[in-house]
Amino acid sequence: MAEQAATAPTPRRFGAVNWRGLWSLYHRNVVRFFRFGIEQLGGPAVSSLLFLAVFDLALGGGRETAPGVTLSQFIAPGIVMISMIHSAFENAAAYIVYDKLDGMIGDILSAPLKPAEIVAGFALSAATSALCTGAVVLLLMSLFVELPVHSPAAVLGFALAAALLFAFFGTIVGLWADRWDNYSAAETFLILPLGLLSGAFFPLQAVAPEFRWIFEINPVFHAVEGFRYGFTGQAQGAVAGTAAILALLTLALALLSWRLVAVGYKLKA
Repeated sequence: MAEQAATAPTPRRFGAVNWRGLWSLYHRNVVRFFRFGIEQLGGPAVSSLLFLAVFDLALGGGRETAPGVTLSQFIAPGIVMISMIHSAFENAAAYIVYDKLDGMIGDILSAPLKPAEIVAGFALSAATSALCTGAVVLLLMSLFVELPVHSPAAVLGFALAAALLFAFFGTIVGLWADRWDNYSAAETFLILPLGLLSGAFFPLQAVAPEFRWIFEINPVFHAVEGFRYGFTGQAQGAVAGTAAILALLTLALALLSWRLVAVGYKLKA
């Protein structure tokens, strides 16, 4: 009896975090990302360079869009941000859908992980993947565009905020999607329009005043604005307000993700 008591696992206290289990889930998903590194990193890098080349050739990347900011310097941060957002969404949503359809979600649900830890494992790994994607794209962009860095804190802060925001959004979509068609629909009709209507490729002043609200309610617009400010030092709105909007949206989606997992929404053990 004494030997059994000595080897028995220590019960977890209420509120204690299962760091080992959380790390295992996080590590598992990050390894999945790097296992397909060529597709996960090479694809966004090539498509981003093509975007930059098209705008450079069509509009002239050397002309100024703002005092001291060329078109290439204006566009490059937006392209990097869109790559990160898509990566965060994809690596959260797609992995959950895959685990559900392949029956592996049961192993995660049967592990000693609380709903918040499951959400954190998927969201944090997706955010990490997004930041890695953004770093690769930014590195390649810097080979062709001279990007000043006005505020490293703003660059890192808005990159992290956007990665987490769309990692939680991807988690919600992954829980909702019953099949790959659902995931593809969300990617096509939500993520793609949000990226195109983000002001990444043109200043808001180029949009007719009666349509600017479409951009201003878009969270990707605020992510791009804050991230671009980190490089150029110029923004089309209040940076503090932009940061507050992203923080509140991230918190709201985090709580919604947690609630959905807690009630077992579309999860099959």
